[in-house]
Amino acid sequence: MEANSARGKEVYDLDRNHVFHSWSAQGALNPMVIQGGEGSYVWDYDGNRYLDFSSQLVNVNIGHQHPKVVKAIQDQAGKLTTIAPQHANDMRGEAAKRISDLAPDHMNKVFFTNGGADAVENAIRMARIHTRKHKVLSYYRSYHGNTGSAINATGDPRRWPNEFSAGHVHFFGPHLYRSSFWSENQEQETERALAHLAEVIKYEGPNTIGALIIETVVGTAGVLVPPPGYLEGVRKLCTDNGIVLILDEVMCGFGRTGEWFAFDAFDVKPDLFVFAKGSNSGYVPVGGVVISDDIAATFDSQVFPGGLTYSGHPLAAASIVATIDVMKEEKIVENAKHIGETILGPGLKDLAERHKIIGEARGKGVFWALDLVKDRDTKEMLAPYGGTSPAMGELVASAKKHGLMPFTNFNRWHIVPPCTVSETEAKEGLAILDEVFAGLGKYYEGK
Repeated sequence: MEANSARGKEVYDLDRNHVFHSWSAQGALNPMVIQGGEGSYVWDYDGNRYLDFSSQLVNVNIGHQHPKVVKAIQDQAGKLTTIAPQHANDMRGEAAKRISDLAPDHMNKVFFTNGGADAVENAIRMARIHTRKHKVLSYYRSYHGNTGSAINATGDPRRWPNEFSAGHVHFFGPHLYRSSFWSENQEQETERALAHLAEVIKYEGPNTIGALIIETVVGTAGVLVPPPGYLEGVRKLCTDNGIVLILDEVMCGFGRTGEWFAFDAFDVKPDLFVFAKGSNSGYVPVGGVVISDDIAATFDSQVFPGGLTYSGHPLAAASIVATIDVMKEEKIVENAKHIGETILGPGLKDLAERHKIIGEARGKGVFWALDLVKDRDTKEMLAPYGGTSPAMGELVASAKKHGLMPFTNFNRWHIVPPCTVSETEAKEGLAILDEVFAGLGKYYEGK
């Protein structure tokens, strides 16, 4: 890492003059200029080094620049850089087999996409064609991507200016800390959330609902781990009503929760599930749909009306093969579970006991969120739904000043380091969090 502020200024000017950024009013942007990264750290051109507790967009599961995955991409580039999707390719087949080998026994086919959003798009398409029913149910507290059906399946405010896809119906999932059902414990929350979903299905008409899509563990909308029995109840409702269950594993899959897939911790098997981010840590854009044998059979003689020029791109496929192999060899999934159970979980709950501004710490593996409040009794959020606040702005600035790359959304701070994070690095991050929260007490208004 060598500081080069002059080059940093050139890169910044290039960006501001020519790059159009996502989800932003362009004139207000002041992007951090990143020069490089390694493992759990990134650094800028001024020589500042940051512990990446965002994993960028919760996708760098194996850390930055893992040498074995980088080499696999380089080797594949020397052999075959691209090939049309209608041809067979060794790396595409190997990647599909490695993923299906990790999936439930009844799921043996993979349709590759360019990322998570178009994986969701194609999963919904498969479900609608398979069932010949058009409606799609999804949580209000959710994010599924920025393409037509994916953004309409999304619950958060990014959906509002993009509602052009028809047939989407939202419902409330379980979230005891901010329960929509006046529940007092997890058992009540499960029972009442399932009763609510059953009512939605009844009044929307089971004969019109083709798919139900939920994040196994809700990500951007709050890291919401489903309470015991809930996912199993959803599975039964879908089975009883002929609804395809799609589990979105884009953010929570590939080690993030301390399991290969988040649904591995539950007695649930989906009909379809989608993946992207952690499958190769975002080193090359990729995503996909893992398909049950029953749904795959629908398209044995019927044409599937979907395709992508870069479906199963060789560089992306090679990166998936290398990533899965590395995760197995280095026991990266096991590390994520260990760090969550022994360092992050206890550490974040200790912070919540000592800093009143933290209303709740929740999560598993290396997938955690701190729900920040002005008042613990009223649970008033530190920033409004769909917005930010001076307190959250100061939090982000302070984290960066202390050398921590944060991931925030509305009133939440998501604690999502790479699955490879070490005990020392996790403790370093907790110490920085403690320092940051020590300076935010002035924003707490409760007793």
